Amino acid sequence: MKAFRLDALEAERVANNGAYLSFLKERHMSVGLYALDKGQSDPQNPHAQDEVYFVVSGRAVITVGQETTPVARGSVVFVPAGVPHKFHHISEDLRVMVVFAPPEGSGNH
Repeated sequence: MKAFRLDALEAERVANNGAYLSFLKERHMSVGLYALDKGQSDPQNPHAQDEVYFVVSGRAVITVGQETTPVARGSVVFVPAGVPHKFHHISEDLRVMVVFAPPEGSGNH
């Protein structure tokens, strides 16, 4: 079994000075923690994999393709591979669990 604690993942992400921490990579999927602070802009580009975002904390708006919706703790958003998407109007520091299938390569965030 592999088990993780959000507070430990957040501390590791901060220690590595990155917005994204990939912490699990398996044959068919990978999982990471993505962080954007209040007022920050989201620099990501479309990915080659399908992905699911689970908002752990914070508030923002996400646009996926031509659709836009507010997100907050508990929100789950599916983004198909290749579709442009961005978090914006980040009104509270955002922490998001990201699941890629198949696993992401380097440089996705």
